[in-house]
Formats: sequence, C-alpha cells, structure tokens
Amino acid sequence: MSQTDFAGRLRLGVNIDHVATLRNARGGAVPDPLRAARMAEAAGADGITAHLREDRRHIRDSDIAALSTGSSLPLNLEMAATPEMQSIALHYRPHAVCLVPERREERTTEGGLEVEGDTVHLSDFIAPLRAAGTRVSLFIAADPAQIEAAARVGAAVVELHTGAYCDFHVDGSLAARDAELARLTAGAAQARALGLEVHAGHGLTYDSVAPIAAIPEIAELNIGHFLIGEAVFVGLDAAIRQMRALMEDARPGV
Repeated sequence: MSQTDFAGRLRLGVNIDHVATLRNARGGAVPDPLRAARMAEAAGADGITAHLREDRRHIRDSDIAALSTGSSLPLNLEMAATPEMQSIALHYRPHAVCLVPERREERTTEGGLEVEGDTVHLSDFIAPLRAAGTRVSLFIAADPAQIEAAARVGAAVVELHTGAYCDFHVDGSLAARDAELARLTAGAAQARALGLEVHAGHGLTYDSVAPIAAIPEIAELNIGHFLIGEAVFVGLDAAIRQMRALMEDARPGV
C-alpha cells in the first residue's frame, strides 16, 4: 500500500460504547447500540467501534452479536489481549480488532498498550486473528519504540493515542499541545514507513480534531464519547455530520 493511498478521504469510526453506558444506567433495552450504529452509517460514518470490557460495563456480548449481523458497517472490536477476548473475536470474526490496555478500576483507557515489553505474547495472540481474516490494530502512544514493536508483532494497524494532545487543548498548555502534535505527526510518519496503517483517537472534539485530521498518514479517526455527548443536544446524525465536515475541511483538495 503506497503513501498516496492515505492522501484521500479520511475515514471516521464512531465508537458507540456510551450508548450502551446510558442503557445500562437504568437497565432494559434502550437506547439500543445497534440503532446508533445504523444512524451513524446514515450520517456518514465509515465504521463502528465497540469496546467489550472484561466487566461489561457498557457494551455486552449480545451487542457484539447484534452488531455483527445487524449493521453493514465494518466492526472494530476493541478488547484486551486475554484468552476470553481472543475466543470471542475468533467466534465473531469482526473486520478489525484493536488491542487496548485495560484496568478494571479505570474510567476509560488511560494510556497506550505496552508492546515493546510484551512482543512474544502479542505475536502469539495476533497470529490466529490474522489467520481468521481479522485486521489487528494496536492502540499505542506515539513512541518510536512502541511503533517499531507493533510492526514486529504482526499488527496491520496502529491507533495513536491522542488523549494527551486533547488534554492540552482543554487546559491551554499550548507549548505542550504543539509538542504532542509534533510527536503524533512523527509517529504517524514512522508507522507508515514501516508499512502500518495509521489510525488515531481518544478525546477528540470539534475543537481538537482538525490538526490530527490534517496529518496525511492518518487513514482513520475513531471518536466516541464526544459524539455521544454532543448527540444529547443536537442529535447523533447532526453530531456525526459536523465532525465529518471538520475532518474533510482539514484535508483540503480531497
């Protein structure tokens, strides 16, 4: 795949975890994550992301079953690199699996996956998923050693963690924000040079998305919490369309 393959339309994956969070707050069946997936497709999303956590705090096994058969968008299944999750992924064979670090006590994914120090385990974990036809992505910091290790363990994709960059947007640390953006830009270039497809996500909003979307090596952004929160005020369709427009504006001439 050549560098120019990623100069085109930037894909948007919509994470629907927090539709399930809202449902689970009261129990029952509403709001329905599958309905959100279908609405996301109508609004211009290119894929659906769902994180099946060990504690099932939002997305449940039944949601993965419903999304696998009831949505025509590619499913990106986020999960920890555990035997249970590998078995689930091999059963459903989603379009993609994104391996993330997971701690039961965290509110959300707090950092990137440690790849460099776990190459044997991750290589063994990824191999059967690749053999089953599932693309494997690793959610990592834009750290040169982690990116190089991701290529060695057999991942097809890296998703660069944009959380720190977004945090600096909020607290006004402009120098730190710009330094983090430079690190993400360099990381994306390194990953592409190693033959990896590059995605990015975590914490992106209308205010922070454009500089990330403008990085030419990035093929896909995965955005969830902000879009579901914005949907409370303007509706999911409008929230996704606005994000889609901002992403396209950041890639002039495409």
